[in-house]
Amino acid sequence: MTMAGIVIAGTPPWFVTAAALVVGACIGSFLNVVILRLPAGESLSRPRSHCACGKPIAWRDNIPILSWLLLRGKARCCGRPFSARYPLVELLTALLFLACTRFSSPAVMACGWVFVSALICATFIDLDHMVIPDVFTLGLGGAGVVLSFLVPALHEPPSGYFALDSLRSGGAAIEGLLIGSGLVLWIALIAGSVLKKEAMGFGDVKFVGAIGAFCGWHGAVFAVFGGALVGTLAFLLALIGGPKADKPAFGTQMPFGPMLAIAGGIYFLFLHARVDAWFAGFAELF
Repeated sequence: MTMAGIVIAGTPPWFVTAAALVVGACIGSFLNVVILRLPAGESLSRPRSHCACGKPIAWRDNIPILSWLLLRGKARCCGRPFSARYPLVELLTALLFLACTRFSSPAVMACGWVFVSALICATFIDLDHMVIPDVFTLGLGGAGVVLSFLVPALHEPPSGYFALDSLRSGGAAIEGLLIGSGLVLWIALIAGSVLKKEAMGFGDVKFVGAIGAFCGWHGAVFAVFGGALVGTLAFLLALIGGPKADKPAFGTQMPFGPMLAIAGGIYFLFLHARVDAWFAGFAELF
């Protein structure tokens, strides 16, 4: 049974889809606030959402995605343009929340919502400030470990013995956190020694550990090497297709967090079964 086990048996699939999209869009609206205010050290609740001119935004102009479209991306009060990032984050969150409904367990779906929300925040904050706040590295890693004990299905198929499943799942989360962060730390140390400069920030080390807490060590390894592939493709696309003035030069420092988030999200939502099977097959060769 998919669609998060239809959440409650008998719930129409269309309702689950609609609910995931609406909840995701609303959470995405809040994530926009987090992305903007958290790095600045501002309160996430006060003051309420307001235009750049200082006037509060009315509730009818603050409906996720829809308000931006109806206002054609401009503030009603002064006509200033709103960034297209706002509806983009809301739409992205809605779609990722919908993707999480493919899990058979509503509890795993909820864990997925926590995970992808953190990935989105970490991605855009890293793009803006070249840093990932500890709440999305250390905090996310801690949350992944705790949730793994509480929701064993996050890592382990149910065996009927909750205590045993919980210990195995929690152990898998801790293993993923340590192996993921350790792998990136060694890569950073070796690369830094060869290049004679910092090759990777310590925030990336902690971030891969957090991904491992939710995805296990297979997912952490996939995030590292998949993230490197995503980063390479992004660099080549920017090099080939971007305006000449904006083309990156070799040696240009780029945030690695978004690449890790993309690869980690892909593993968690779509490829975990295939990647785990590949690792199992590879292990059998030895």
